[in-house]
Amino acid sequence: MNTSVRIDPADPTPPYEQLRRQLSTLIVAGALAEGIRLAPVRSLAADLALATGTVARAYRELESEGLVTTARGAGTRVAAPKKSLTAAQRRSRSKELARQYVESARLLGADDDLLRSALDDVLSA
Repeated sequence: MNTSVRIDPADPTPPYEQLRRQLSTLIVAGALAEGIRLAPVRSLAADLALATGTVARAYRELESEGLVTTARGAGTRVAAPKKSLTAAQRRSRSKELARQYVESARLLGADDDLLRSALDDVLSA
């Protein structure tokens, strides 16, 4: 699995949740396709400088959401996509992504005007 997953130690969000959130986004967006094997827990933990239990918890949460499956000997793989999201699910997920954007930009010192300007630039690109 070659992704841009990274853990921000300055983020108050627990590392397992940062990892779960990023992997969930990659899976739902289709960047990690059905059947792709995720990195083994120990390997990803070492790459991200996390405890194995932290990665294992993120994987368990993804499995409980139905986004991955785990089988002994076969590892953890991206599950078959679920049916399309409902409008309420899309709205909820979009709000979560917007919240993440605002939190990250605030850490950089961005004010409301800069946030809106950056978003407008991306939407018009």
